[in-house]
Amino acid sequence: MKYFFTACLLCCCTLLLAQTGTLTGHVADESGKAVESAHVQIGGTDKGTATSATGDFQFSNLQPGSYQLVVTGVGYQSIKHTVTVSENKEATVKLFLRESMQQLQTVEIFGRKETLYKNDVSFIASKTATPLKDIPQSIAYVTKEVMSDQGVYSIGEATKNMSGVNQFTSYDDLTIRGFRMNGGSTTQLFNGLRTFTGFWKQSPVNYLERVEVIKGAASALYGNSSPGGTINRVTKKPLATPQKSLQFSTGSFNTTRLLADFTGPMNDAKTLLYRLNLGYVDAQSFRNLQFDKNLIVAPSVSFLPSERTRINVDLVYNKSNSRLDRGQSVRGNDLYSSSIATALNAVNDYLKQDTYLITTSINHQFSPRTSINLAHLRTGYSEDLLEHRSSNVNAVDSAGKAIDNLVARQVFVRQTKSFMDNLSVFLNHTATLGRTEHKLVVGYDYIQSSTPKGAGQQTASGYLLKSGGAAAYNAKRPDLYQFYTYTNNGISRSIPRPNVPSYDLTLQNNILEDPTKYTYAAVTNNSTSASFYSLHGIYAQEQLKINRLQLLLGLRIDTYIDRKGYTTPSETNVMQHAVLPRIGAVYTLTPNINAYGTYTKGYNPQDATTQSDPLSGGPFDPIRSSLAEVGLKAEWLDGRLVANLALYNITQSNTLYSANATDNPNLLLQIGKEQARGIEFDMTGSIRPNWNLIVTYSYNDAKIIDAGTRAADQALVNLQKPNAPKHQGSLWTKYVFTAPALKGFGIGFGGNFVDQRNLSLNNTQTIPAYTLLNAAAYYRIDKFQLQLNVNNLTNTTYWVGGYDYLRLFPGAPRNLLTTVSYTF
Repeated sequence: MKYFFTACLLCCCTLLLAQTGTLTGHVADESGKAVESAHVQIGGTDKGTATSATGDFQFSNLQPGSYQLVVTGVGYQSIKHTVTVSENKEATVKLFLRESMQQLQTVEIFGRKETLYKNDVSFIASKTATPLKDIPQSIAYVTKEVMSDQGVYSIGEATKNMSGVNQFTSYDDLTIRGFRMNGGSTTQLFNGLRTFTGFWKQSPVNYLERVEVIKGAASALYGNSSPGGTINRVTKKPLATPQKSLQFSTGSFNTTRLLADFTGPMNDAKTLLYRLNLGYVDAQSFRNLQFDKNLIVAPSVSFLPSERTRINVDLVYNKSNSRLDRGQSVRGNDLYSSSIATALNAVNDYLKQDTYLITTSINHQFSPRTSINLAHLRTGYSEDLLEHRSSNVNAVDSAGKAIDNLVARQVFVRQTKSFMDNLSVFLNHTATLGRTEHKLVVGYDYIQSSTPKGAGQQTASGYLLKSGGAAAYNAKRPDLYQFYTYTNNGISRSIPRPNVPSYDLTLQNNILEDPTKYTYAAVTNNSTSASFYSLHGIYAQEQLKINRLQLLLGLRIDTYIDRKGYTTPSETNVMQHAVLPRIGAVYTLTPNINAYGTYTKGYNPQDATTQSDPLSGGPFDPIRSSLAEVGLKAEWLDGRLVANLALYNITQSNTLYSANATDNPNLLLQIGKEQARGIEFDMTGSIRPNWNLIVTYSYNDAKIIDAGTRAADQALVNLQKPNAPKHQGSLWTKYVFTAPALKGFGIGFGGNFVDQRNLSLNNTQTIPAYTLLNAAAYYRIDKFQLQLNVNNLTNTTYWVGGYDYLRLFPGAPRNLLTTVSYTF
């Protein structure tokens, strides 16, 4: 009997097992990368599992029927997916998670998990967890994926993918919507905190998650800023999932790059995370005598003592050894009279720079609705410089007439250090009252910047006097000067002997010079002068949502204190105040399209060194500005492709420009009012998961509309501002083949165009428009990728910017870069 029951039991079990099915699946992010430790739950049951390191999961012995899977992951939006399990069959699903917009503070600190051209979040615009499409202002960005695919190393190269952003020179020096923004004197942000750069060199991008620009003044949140826009550099943050990559690049101009990026947990509980970015770059240039060696060390550590608290410490150290390139000089008005390789340096010139940025930040959530953020950024910069450079004029003959093939030179010997501290604390609170949703930010900033006593500069320039020393040449008193015989094209003539040998564009005389032979004068009114300023700012911002309408109201009150005569017995405080409002609105027209509008005010105190320079023509009033902007923001293809259309009007008063006075290069003009009006279009994202696209275009009418009261300045009215092209745009696309025969192979193609530009406050010297074409090829096999980038395919001669025809900054001719990457 017992055998009969045993047989029946086995038969029933077999029938029951035969009626069950299996469910297997794979979880990935939008780029197709596996998501580890995502939780997969069968809705309405206690059955759940976590994905493996490869993103896979499995449920066995499921009864036939329909099931709802609920998938969640830290930093991702939860999703629900219905799947049907059939008898004696295996159901397979592939699920994709999107990064969570509502965990912005967490995501910004944890690090961006997306590996796409598109970015959905930015902390710079509102200091709240708000998707970009809900921000009433234009935000441009370039992610690390774009920079990697294009072989980009510096910020200037990255900004060609942004509408309305153009290089002013080859330095860390840009125009945004026609307004100049440089790292030496204009506000920049580093992880949302105020910093500066050394101006002479563009920042490297290997340790950056993305580069972003908030278009228009960001004063309502960050204090004084450029009315055109503010750059924010966002660093790579530690990730909870181990990742490691090595990259080696070599190419034109003897370029060698070694880059490394390591991240992951430091303990089993994953409460201590790290990231380490390393870089070594040794590159020469198409420009004579130019080179750049950089060592970059960027460690980052995150500590999570609880689910509600996170502490981050980030360091970026960059040691640079190079020469300072002051640009190309040409003869007369002929742009093509000298090679684009022409540089005025001596062989023994040098520029040594050390820069460090140390950030400490704490984020704590008192509750799911309330959090506090406390951060401190310390920036340090030191510079040691010897340079032979243009005096910005041609050498002269005995009658004082310019000799067009001789460029007068001067020598700078400079050592200086600068420091900046930014302490920031702000409180975020969200609330729901009836049908309205609220996001409130209240914060305080303290900023101080100093150049301590002990820096100094010596300058050698002018022409040698018979009595000793040197001075500017006075054609009415040639008897005071030494002369020598100069021969050119078989013609000899007597000309005054320069203190520093002039540069002969015919001979290209880059030689080893002896700086000890020059007559120097100490310079006190320049960037090496001891200076100190501080800024206190309090601000409040409310974001209100009622159905389809979202309102943003912000107000900041700043107190700016400049210590005039810093470290001298006559030191006094010069205090300025500013009230900076911001109002914006976003209205959801359709599920895919938002319309927005904004109005904000901005200001910038005049540079303390300029104010105290008796030769500048000051003192000068502070710069004031305002922005009015309307636009549309759209998402298409399930959010994979985003677009932004903006129309703007910016006005600024009291801007300083060089008077171009040959007898006083320090003399400045304060222009009454400038205006920039334009339209911008940006499209970024993926047409398909294997097809990425960036398209930008901008029209910018940036001109002076009021030149003040001096009759001599009225000719400046309606002139397009320097290095502000009216038209510019770009295109970049990357396609990865999916056919088995071409598996692992991808191609990239694109280009950018820039309209003609004026070089200074006159229309007599311009640089021509240009169009560049670039291409790339990629081949991935297992953990290796081989990449080839070819830039300027047509070998176009062009100039990215400049000051005048003695200080032009040409772009690179055709060049290539080969990169081998290993990810493990």
